[in-house]
Amino acid sequence: MARASFNTTSSSSESSAEPAVDAGMEQSRRTLLLGALATTACLGCSTQSRAGEDAPGSDERPQKGDVLVFSEGDQEGKPITVADLPAGGPPVHAWPKDPKTSVVRSGSRLNEILIIRLDPADLDEKTRERAVDGILAYSAICTHAGCPVTAWVKSDVGDKDVFKCMCHNSEYDPRAGAQVVFGPAPRRLAALPLAIADGSLSVAGSFIGKVGGVQPG
Repeated sequence: MARASFNTTSSSSESSAEPAVDAGMEQSRRTLLLGALATTACLGCSTQSRAGEDAPGSDERPQKGDVLVFSEGDQEGKPITVADLPAGGPPVHAWPKDPKTSVVRSGSRLNEILIIRLDPADLDEKTRERAVDGILAYSAICTHAGCPVTAWVKSDVGDKDVFKCMCHNSEYDPRAGAQVVFGPAPRRLAALPLAIADGSLSVAGSFIGKVGGVQPG
């Protein structure tokens, strides 16, 4: 009887163990499947992330031969022509664009440029020599704290319109090489040499002067 009892118990154990093994295998398959799905999802996220990254060259400084395009407004991305520049201002905000790759160098805010057209007679001698038909280009980044220079307003210390940074009220006179005429900015805006071909503006050389604000420390 004891043996019979043992045999019955043993048979019952084997019978109950088989479903447990099957369940374990099924759970393993589910785990592998979920892992594969998660990996696929991550790869998809990685691909999307890479697709959203800036194009190569977009953060490089303006290069000789780059065309200048609008950085804002209804004409954003379109080439800037002499006809787009109102005499006497206000300035137009621009990005440099590689004409070979069509990459707009907007990956760095330090590449934004102010372009303005002024009466050559109003420019000092050195600035006039660099101007092209009275057209000048300067960095749009304040040399004080690196804020954008966005305003074209009457100066606090004179009767002329000037570039103004609204963060700390630094003012720059584009007629005199964008020298500081008011506020805490320590130096003038960097200038960018220009060229004109078929009425469109392009970069003729590297920035003259340091771009950006004073670095802390």
